[in-house]
Amino acid sequence: MSRFLFPRWSNALLPALLVVGAVLPLYAVMFVAYGLSPKTLEVGYMPTQPVPYSHALHAGTLGIDCRYCHNTVEESGFAAVPPTQTCMNCHTQIHVQSPKLAPVIESYTTGMPIEWVKVHKLADYAFFNHSAHINRGVGCVECHGRVDQMEIVYRVAPLSMGWCLECHRDPVDSLRPHGEITNMSFDQRRDMTREAREALQLQYAIHPSENCSTCHR
Repeated sequence: MSRFLFPRWSNALLPALLVVGAVLPLYAVMFVAYGLSPKTLEVGYMPTQPVPYSHALHAGTLGIDCRYCHNTVEESGFAAVPPTQTCMNCHTQIHVQSPKLAPVIESYTTGMPIEWVKVHKLADYAFFNHSAHINRGVGCVECHGRVDQMEIVYRVAPLSMGWCLECHRDPVDSLRPHGEITNMSFDQRRDMTREAREALQLQYAIHPSENCSTCHR
Protein backbone atom coordinates (compact mmCIF):
# COMPACT_ATOMS: atom_id res chain seq x y z
CA MET A 1 0.00 0.00 0.00
CA SER A 2 1.32 3.49 -0.89
CA ARG A 3 2.24 5.69 2.04
CA PHE A 4 1.12 8.83 0.16
CA LEU A 5 -2.45 10.13 0.59
CA PHE A 6 -2.45 11.99 -2.74
CA PRO A 7 -0.86 11.15 -6.10
CA ARG A 8 2.40 12.94 -6.93
CA TRP A 9 0.78 14.94 -9.76
CA SER A 10 -1.40 16.77 -7.21
CA ASN A 11 1.72 18.69 -6.10
CA ALA A 12 1.37 20.77 -9.26
CA LEU A 13 -1.97 22.11 -7.97
CA LEU A 14 -0.47 23.45 -4.77
CA PRO A 15 0.51 26.95 -6.10
CA ALA A 16 -2.95 27.46 -7.58
CA LEU A 17 -4.61 26.39 -4.33
CA LEU A 18 -2.45 28.84 -2.37
CA VAL A 19 -3.45 31.71 -4.68
CA VAL A 20 -7.15 30.83 -4.45
CA GLY A 21 -6.90 30.52 -0.67
CA ALA A 22 -5.34 33.98 -0.44
CA VAL A 23 -7.69 35.77 -2.86
CA LEU A 24 -11.03 34.12 -2.08
CA PRO A 25 -11.45 35.74 1.38
CA LEU A 26 -10.95 39.16 -0.20
CA TYR A 27 -13.71 38.52 -2.73
CA ALA A 28 -15.93 37.25 0.08
CA VAL A 29 -15.42 40.46 2.05
CA MET A 30 -16.14 42.58 -1.04
CA PHE A 31 -19.31 40.58 -1.73
CA VAL A 32 -20.62 41.06 1.81
CA ALA A 33 -19.61 44.73 2.03
CA TYR A 34 -20.75 45.78 -1.45
CA GLY A 35 -22.78 43.01 -3.01
CA LEU A 36 -25.15 42.80 -0.04
CA SER A 37 -25.22 46.56 0.54
CA PRO A 38 -28.61 48.33 0.24
CA LYS A 39 -26.94 50.42 -2.47
CA THR A 40 -26.80 47.42 -4.77
CA LEU A 41 -29.72 45.34 -3.54
CA GLU A 42 -32.53 47.89 -3.59
CA VAL A 43 -31.78 50.61 -6.15
CA GLY A 44 -33.88 49.91 -9.21
CA TYR A 45 -36.46 47.87 -7.26
CA MET A 46 -39.64 48.01 -9.36
CA PRO A 47 -42.42 45.74 -8.05
CA THR A 48 -45.52 44.93 -10.05
CA GLN A 49 -48.51 46.72 -8.55
CA PRO A 50 -52.08 45.35 -8.39
CA VAL A 51 -53.22 48.31 -10.53
CA PRO A 52 -51.11 49.67 -13.44
CA TYR A 53 -51.06 53.22 -12.10
CA SER A 54 -48.92 55.65 -14.12
CA HIS A 55 -47.27 58.43 -12.15
CA ALA A 56 -45.96 59.78 -15.46
CA LEU A 57 -49.57 60.39 -16.51
CA HIS A 58 -51.04 61.58 -13.22
CA ALA A 59 -48.14 63.52 -11.66
CA GLY A 60 -46.47 64.39 -14.97
CA THR A 61 -48.91 64.99 -17.83
CA LEU A 62 -51.92 65.89 -15.66
CA GLY A 63 -49.82 67.74 -13.07
CA ILE A 64 -51.59 66.31 -10.01
CA ASP A 65 -49.73 67.44 -6.90
CA CYS A 66 -48.12 64.65 -4.86
CA ARG A 67 -50.04 65.79 -1.79
CA TYR A 68 -53.41 65.13 -3.39
CA CYS A 69 -52.84 61.39 -2.98
CA HIS A 70 -50.13 61.34 -0.29
CA ASN A 71 -51.95 63.85 1.85
CA THR A 72 -50.20 63.28 5.18
CA VAL A 73 -46.60 64.12 4.19
CA GLU A 74 -46.75 67.62 5.69
CA GLU A 75 -48.30 66.54 8.98
CA SER A 76 -47.13 63.00 9.65
CA GLY A 77 -44.05 60.82 9.71
CA PHE A 78 -45.64 58.68 7.01
CA ALA A 79 -46.69 59.39 3.44
CA ALA A 80 -50.16 57.90 3.34
CA VAL A 81 -51.10 55.46 0.62
CA PRO A 82 -54.27 56.93 -0.89
CA PRO A 83 -57.53 55.11 -0.16
CA THR A 84 -59.63 53.92 -3.08
CA GLN A 85 -61.99 56.84 -2.51
CA THR A 86 -59.21 59.21 -3.62
CA CYS A 87 -59.00 57.38 -6.95
CA MET A 88 -62.76 57.41 -7.33
CA ASN A 89 -62.97 61.16 -6.82
CA CYS A 90 -62.04 61.28 -10.51
CA HIS A 91 -62.79 57.82 -11.81
CA THR A 92 -66.49 57.81 -11.11
CA GLN A 93 -66.53 60.03 -14.21
CA ILE A 94 -63.29 59.22 -16.09
CA HIS A 95 -62.48 55.92 -17.86
CA VAL A 96 -65.05 54.09 -15.76
CA GLN A 97 -65.15 51.15 -18.19
CA SER A 98 -61.38 50.71 -18.45
CA PRO A 99 -60.32 47.14 -17.59
CA LYS A 100 -57.28 48.61 -15.83
CA LEU A 101 -59.65 50.10 -13.28
CA ALA A 102 -61.39 46.82 -12.48
CA PRO A 103 -59.46 46.26 -9.20
CA VAL A 104 -60.20 49.85 -8.17
CA ILE A 105 -63.92 49.46 -8.86
CA GLU A 106 -63.95 46.17 -6.96
CA SER A 107 -62.19 47.77 -4.00
CA TYR A 108 -64.64 50.67 -4.02
CA THR A 109 -67.61 48.30 -4.21
CA THR A 110 -66.48 45.82 -1.56
CA GLY A 111 -64.67 48.20 0.78
CA MET A 112 -61.53 46.04 0.69
CA PRO A 113 -58.35 48.10 0.25
CA ILE A 114 -56.05 47.68 -2.72
CA GLU A 115 -52.88 45.88 -1.64
CA TRP A 116 -50.26 48.25 -3.05
CA VAL A 117 -46.66 47.04 -2.88
CA LYS A 118 -44.32 49.36 -0.98
CA VAL A 119 -41.37 50.54 -3.08
CA HIS A 120 -39.37 52.71 -0.68
CA LYS A 121 -38.81 50.48 2.31
CA LEU A 122 -36.80 51.29 5.42
CA ALA A 123 -35.74 48.74 7.99
CA ASP A 124 -37.96 48.58 11.07
CA TYR A 125 -35.10 49.88 13.23
CA ALA A 126 -34.81 53.11 11.19
CA PHE A 127 -37.11 56.05 11.92
CA PHE A 128 -37.85 58.62 9.21
CA ASN A 129 -40.26 61.52 9.49
CA HIS A 130 -41.66 62.83 6.19
CA SER A 131 -43.10 66.02 7.66
CA ALA A 132 -39.79 67.01 9.28
CA HIS A 133 -38.14 66.98 5.85
CA ILE A 134 -40.99 68.34 3.71
CA ASN A 135 -41.57 71.32 6.02
CA ARG A 136 -37.89 72.22 5.97
CA GLY A 137 -37.36 72.45 2.26
CA VAL A 138 -36.41 68.91 1.25
CA GLY A 139 -38.36 68.12 -1.91
CA CYS A 140 -39.92 64.77 -2.83
CA VAL A 141 -37.51 64.37 -5.75
CA GLU A 142 -34.49 64.23 -3.41
CA CYS A 143 -35.43 60.73 -2.23
CA HIS A 144 -37.93 59.53 -4.83
CA GLY A 145 -36.41 60.84 -8.05
CA ARG A 146 -38.42 62.06 -11.05
CA VAL A 147 -41.58 60.16 -10.21
CA ASP A 148 -43.42 62.40 -12.65
CA GLN A 149 -41.52 60.65 -15.46
CA MET A 150 -42.02 57.08 -14.21
CA GLU A 151 -44.59 54.86 -15.85
CA ILE A 152 -43.84 52.38 -13.08
CA VAL A 153 -42.35 53.75 -9.87
CA TYR A 154 -38.95 52.36 -8.92
CA ARG A 155 -36.40 53.10 -6.26
CA VAL A 156 -33.65 55.53 -7.32
CA ALA A 157 -31.90 56.15 -3.98
CA PRO A 158 -30.24 53.58 -1.71
CA LEU A 159 -31.82 55.00 1.47
CA SER A 160 -28.83 53.61 3.35
CA MET A 161 -27.48 55.12 6.55
CA GLY A 162 -24.42 56.49 4.75
CA TRP A 163 -26.61 58.06 2.07
CA CYS A 164 -28.77 59.81 4.69
CA LEU A 165 -25.73 61.01 6.62
CA GLU A 166 -24.28 62.62 3.50
CA CYS A 167 -27.27 64.96 3.44
CA HIS A 168 -27.32 65.51 7.21
CA ARG A 169 -23.68 66.58 7.12
CA ASP A 170 -24.25 69.09 4.31
CA PRO A 171 -27.96 69.69 3.66
CA VAL A 172 -27.57 72.93 1.70
CA ASP A 173 -27.70 71.36 -1.76
CA SER A 174 -30.92 69.53 -0.91
CA LEU A 175 -32.91 72.62 0.12
CA ARG A 176 -35.55 74.45 -1.92
CA PRO A 177 -38.35 76.94 -1.16
CA HIS A 178 -41.37 75.29 0.39
CA GLY A 179 -43.49 76.32 -2.59
CA GLU A 180 -41.36 74.09 -4.81
CA ILE A 181 -41.47 71.01 -2.58
CA THR A 182 -43.53 68.90 -4.98
CA ASN A 183 -42.26 70.53 -8.19
CA MET A 184 -40.25 67.70 -9.73
CA SER A 185 -38.80 69.84 -12.51
CA PHE A 186 -37.40 72.43 -10.13
CA ASP A 187 -33.67 71.94 -9.53
CA GLN A 188 -32.33 74.05 -6.69
CA ARG A 189 -28.74 73.41 -7.74
CA ARG A 190 -29.58 74.88 -11.16
CA ASP A 191 -32.29 77.39 -10.31
CA MET A 192 -30.82 78.84 -7.09
CA THR A 193 -27.42 80.07 -5.99
CA ARG A 194 -25.69 78.32 -3.11
CA GLU A 195 -26.01 81.55 -1.14
CA ALA A 196 -29.80 81.38 -1.58
CA ARG A 197 -29.83 77.79 -0.39
CA GLU A 198 -27.69 78.72 2.60
CA ALA A 199 -30.22 81.43 3.41
CA LEU A 200 -32.94 78.75 3.42
CA GLN A 201 -30.92 76.72 5.90
CA LEU A 202 -30.92 79.73 8.24
CA GLN A 203 -34.60 80.45 7.56
CA TYR A 204 -35.66 76.89 8.32
CA ALA A 205 -33.18 76.63 11.24
CA ILE A 206 -31.79 73.40 9.86
CA HIS A 207 -29.13 71.70 11.95
CA PRO A 208 -29.48 67.98 11.14
CA SER A 209 -28.41 65.65 13.89
CA GLU A 210 -25.91 62.85 13.30
CA ASN A 211 -26.67 61.22 16.63
CA CYS A 212 -27.62 57.54 16.38
CA SER A 213 -30.82 58.09 18.38
CA THR A 214 -32.15 60.47 15.71
CA CYS A 215 -33.01 57.56 13.42
CA HIS A 216 -32.59 54.53 15.69
CA ARG A 217 -35.14 54.89 18.47
